[in-house]
Amino acid sequence: MLRRLRPIWLLAPLLLPAFARAADWTTFGGDPQRTGWAKDEADLTKDSIRKLKLEWSLKLDNTSKEMNSLTAPLVHSQVITPHGFKEVVLIAGASDNVFAIDADTGKLMWQKTMSIEGTPKQKSHWLCPNALNATPVMDRRARTVYVASSDGKLHALNLVNGEDRMPPAQFFPAFAKPWSMQLIDDVIYTTTSQGCNGVKSGVYAMNLADPNHPVSYFQASSAGGGIWGRAGAAVTSDGALLVETGDGPYDASGGKLSDTIIKLSLKDLKLVDYYTPANRAWITRKDLDMGNMSPVVFKFKNWELAAASGKEGVIFLVDVKSPGGADHRTPLFRSPLYTNEDVDFAGHGFWGALSTWEDPSGARWLYGPAWGPPASTAPKFPIQYGEAPDGSVMAFKVEVKEGKPVLTPAWMSRNMSYPEPLVIANGMVFALSSGENVKQVDSGGRLLTSKERIDTPAGNATLYVLDAATGKELFSSGATMPGFSHFSAPVVSGGRVYVVTYDNMVYAYGLGNY
Repeated sequence: MLRRLRPIWLLAPLLLPAFARAADWTTFGGDPQRTGWAKDEADLTKDSIRKLKLEWSLKLDNTSKEMNSLTAPLVHSQVITPHGFKEVVLIAGASDNVFAIDADTGKLMWQKTMSIEGTPKQKSHWLCPNALNATPVMDRRARTVYVASSDGKLHALNLVNGEDRMPPAQFFPAFAKPWSMQLIDDVIYTTTSQGCNGVKSGVYAMNLADPNHPVSYFQASSAGGGIWGRAGAAVTSDGALLVETGDGPYDASGGKLSDTIIKLSLKDLKLVDYYTPANRAWITRKDLDMGNMSPVVFKFKNWELAAASGKEGVIFLVDVKSPGGADHRTPLFRSPLYTNEDVDFAGHGFWGALSTWEDPSGARWLYGPAWGPPASTAPKFPIQYGEAPDGSVMAFKVEVKEGKPVLTPAWMSRNMSYPEPLVIANGMVFALSSGENVKQVDSGGRLLTSKERIDTPAGNATLYVLDAATGKELFSSGATMPGFSHFSAPVVSGGRVYVVTYDNMVYAYGLGNY
């Protein structure tokens, strides 16, 4: 059905000016490689950023579930509607809601609550909220957004009015915990984690080009091995997916690949290659999942690299053609320990996703959202902005040393309260200090409940804009967002920055020229 509709929906894009595509943010991280680089952003510059201000905010009619509330926003720059061309912000909610917002006015265009079939087998908790969790993905040309509801069904919705483009189709088992989706050549991908509702961790792919919508599946491990990086899977130029797995059993010959970077073929999800750190057993024993991060893929010199990390607090660079070398245990580069000297499984390390861009001089940069203070043994950053006990943005240049790529520390930002994944635009880094209480255990070793964490935030969400080359603060949103954010990320598109917070609020910061 969807493919029959596409020729009609392809007519309108031909009428649009060439620049109309520039502002789109159709997937987590902005592109299939999950770079976080808003390459075509033109309005927000170092000269104009001082004018950035809160343009509008909107409370969405969504009920949070455990620690889950709203997904990171997506943006389509020009959707043709009966009322003219609209810039649409699309957000999904934990209670199986989908919201389309007019970016210029902050007014709701449409809202849809998806019907859910069945009931979960297990009671919800903060690891398994029985909620919508995956950031949706847009097919820009078809003006369609794909959303995965909590019962595991894939919905294809018309961006103009929210109507179904096709009947909902079962994508993954109900009440699993999926993460940000990908759309590559009519195939939708997602990852799952935490064994929610008895669903083993792995990668799912649904072929939309086949009217039967067949689903392929790769199981990461017999138990554990959760793939819960914020961005899900990243895509390589040679037609493969890269994911990072978490703690669990390890037996490479038996297909149990915990705490590993895994390379899979597109569509059929066959294992192509992998890299497992030499200290994997220790990582697993200390609950220092690599699965809490998504890899980022980028070109550098003669390589296509992936950068990956995890709670341990080190960063790996691997060649996507052969991630671990002949023995699957040798990366191109393994950094020193940059954070998590205390071996804290909850509040330290790198979390979410790394981000990267290439500046006008051709220099390649990598940025990491570091939780907790820098390690005392870490190489010093040439530029620092005071103590950072709660977290920071750590910036590195990718350089060549002795014929191999290395990371050279460049700057470390001011203190931030557990920053989210970063966005880069026009030589600026957009960082969201979450303000979340990330502690999972109290002083007596008891697991905290969602309510206990929600009721005791570490602060409020704060948007910072930093100079990408020096880390100098160019903008702060201050106290304009009273709530905290959880497992989100800012989005930059068309002269605005969008942020969501746990209290089901959406904020748009812009230049006020509209």
